[in-house]
Amino acid sequence: MSIEARDTEAPSLEQAVAGVPEESPTNPGAGGASRPRTRSRWQRMKREWQMYVFIVPGVAFFLLFAYVPLAGNVVAFQDYSAFRGVFDSQWVGLQNFANLFTDDEVLRAVVNTLVISFLQIVFAFPAPIILALFLNSLLGERIKRIIQTVVYLPHFISWVIVIAIWQKILGGAGPIAQLFDMIGVEGVNLMTNPETFKILLVSQVIWKDVGWGTIIFFAAISSIPTELYESAATDGAGSWRRMWHITLPGLVPVISLLLILTVGNVLTVGFEQLLLQQPAVGANAAQVLDTFVYFRGIAGGDWGLSAAAGLLKGVIATILVIFANRIAKRLGTGGIY
Repeated sequence: MSIEARDTEAPSLEQAVAGVPEESPTNPGAGGASRPRTRSRWQRMKREWQMYVFIVPGVAFFLLFAYVPLAGNVVAFQDYSAFRGVFDSQWVGLQNFANLFTDDEVLRAVVNTLVISFLQIVFAFPAPIILALFLNSLLGERIKRIIQTVVYLPHFISWVIVIAIWQKILGGAGPIAQLFDMIGVEGVNLMTNPETFKILLVSQVIWKDVGWGTIIFFAAISSIPTELYESAATDGAGSWRRMWHITLPGLVPVISLLLILTVGNVLTVGFEQLLLQQPAVGANAAQVLDTFVYFRGIAGGDWGLSAAAGLLKGVIATILVIFANRIAKRLGTGGIY
């Protein structure tokens, strides 16, 4: 071995005294560097244990109500009976999944779910963005706060009350029906019309949640540096050009994140909203996967088929989230992971 090789392999004086081997680019963890790091992490947790206590309720919530119930998906592979239980019910393998693709009610529920989800993505998803941009352009702070308060309030109203309000306005005895009676059109009841029911659903979602959705976009707008607006105004850019070239690009990461989450929930539409209105318009217009699982499983007792439908919906949602996240990364946004 040459002298140069022995010199490069020889440890430094400080390491020789301390008894710690020299680190190299190929072995950055030499000398037990990971052990002190692990020890310091536990020491920090012991020192700041009060902060970690605040995490316990959230972790316990997800464990009890999200992860532990996942074990119930075993019912999807059984001819489950509530009287026999999980251990004594007959195993049927993938028969429940095969029955899903031959059941006309399932196919109708899937079509209704996709149509309603598509309408909500096209119309309900951009609504908070448009409202946030509109309120951000208002000069009067008092007017802005009044509008914010008015549009926030419906979010805190339950769907039972929302449906009752819409029934009073758009129902057969409401002012809209009376207006049509005055012009010679009788029997108008928009709450029981299957042809316009999906548009009605999207309108209800926008009315109820558009104000609440603007909170996230307001936070994103407030994080945009004001120097950009001042520089654009100095260069002669008007309000529309500032919104198009500064505000919207600043909202792109948030919009991308929320759109990915929305795509993941594409097979999940308002269960309570549809359940309350299905008797008025019929199952052909208002039956979705969530209501199918309820009526076929809980009300009808076909636990295996309904569990298979719910499990298949979860698998498809996971695939959609992964696919949408990859597209978002290729388009230049960060994605969600």
